[in-house]
Amino acid sequence: MNLAFNIAAVIAVVCTIMVVTRYNIMHALLYLVTSFMAVAVIFFTYGAPFIAALELIVYAGAIMVLMVFVIMMLNLGGESAGEEKQWLSPRIWIFPALLSLVLLVELIWLIYSEDYVNNEQIKVVDTKEVALSLYGPYMLAVELSAMLLMAGIVGAYHLGRQRKKIVHRFLERSDR
Repeated sequence: MNLAFNIAAVIAVVCTIMVVTRYNIMHALLYLVTSFMAVAVIFFTYGAPFIAALELIVYAGAIMVLMVFVIMMLNLGGESAGEEKQWLSPRIWIFPALLSLVLLVELIWLIYSEDYVNNEQIKVVDTKEVALSLYGPYMLAVELSAMLLMAGIVGAYHLGRQRKKIVHRFLERSDR
């Protein structure tokens, strides 16, 4: 169990550093997804498989799709289409894919290991308990995070919106 935790923790730290240091946003998103998967494996090693599944579904799934839509909404024009093809070359995918493969092997090993199956510290939490806690003591945190996400989306929309430049006909420069 400690070995699995240490491997996932190292992968999470390395991927998080790569997210911060990448100039290209698509490369940073690849490492961010890998970091989320590593955090999910850490939750799994702690005996919280439901939170691990939520981490994968909510963060690695939904939030990343939302970020890709925001990037698409910030359409930078036809020139950037060629650059975007270069961003996603196979050379870029290799390192995050290898780290994801390590996490997948680690997760499969954890699921079938005797230590995890016979662990008495694992408490099964059903969705009703999670929902009651989200709408109970943690309702303020849920509402604040929802408003923060909405503010981010609205801000990205206003930054990405391109206005058509209108110049009055008398103010236009003429070479006559």
